[in-house]
Amino acid sequence: MMTNLFSIFDPSTQILNIKLNWVSVMLIFITMPMLYWLNPTRNTTIFNLMSSTLKKEFATLLGPTNFAGSTMMLLGLFLLILINNSMGLFPYIFTATSHPMLTITLALPMWVALILYGWINHTIHMLAHLVPQGTPPALTVFMVCIESISNLIRPLTLSVRLAANMIAGHLLMTLLGNQGPTSPFTIFPFVVMTQIALITLESAVAMIQAYVFAVLTTLYISETT
Repeated sequence: MMTNLFSIFDPSTQILNIKLNWVSVMLIFITMPMLYWLNPTRNTTIFNLMSSTLKKEFATLLGPTNFAGSTMMLLGLFLLILINNSMGLFPYIFTATSHPMLTITLALPMWVALILYGWINHTIHMLAHLVPQGTPPALTVFMVCIESISNLIRPLTLSVRLAANMIAGHLLMTLLGNQGPTSPFTIFPFVVMTQIALITLESAVAMIQAYVFAVLTTLYISETT
C-alpha cells in the first residue's frame, strides 16, 4: 500500500512518449512573454515590489562584503523554487521541488562553491567559525567536531527540508482527496472545507519554503565572505 501511495510522486508523466517530468521547471519562460515586461500592469508592479524588497533584504543579510550579482542570483533562486512549488498545486503537474534530484542540484553546487571559496580565500575566518565565541577551552575539540558536521550536512538539510515539506503537504491532500468519493454526504462538505484549508496552507508553505531556502543560502554566503 505504501509503495502505491508514494508512487503518485514518481515523475512519470508523458504524452506521445515525450517525457514531461520537468516541464513545470520551464513554464516560467512560457507564462512570462515579452509583453509582460513592457507593459506596466498590476502584476508587473507587484513583481517589482516583491523583487526590490527581497533584494534589499538579501543585501542587508549579506552585508558590505557581498559580491556583485549575489542578490540577483538569490532572487532567481527564490523565484525558481516559488514557481515550482506553486505549479505543483495544480492538477496533473509534477512538483519538481518534491524530487531530491532538483533540490540536491540546487543545494550541493552552491555549498561546494561556498566552501571552496571560503577555505581558499578566508582560511582564518573559516577556522574561527569552527569555534564559536565564548566556548570554554575544554569544549573546543567537541565544538570543532560539531561545527564541522553541521557544515557538512548543510546541503542535505537544505534539500531534504524543501522536498519533505512539499511531499508532506501533497501527500496529505492526496489522502484526503481520495476519501471524497467514498465519504457519506453528511461528511462531504467538511472534506471540501478541509481541502480548501489545505490548499491555502500549501500556498503559504510554497512561499515560505522558497524564502527559507533563499535566506539560508544568503546566511551561508555571508559566513564565507
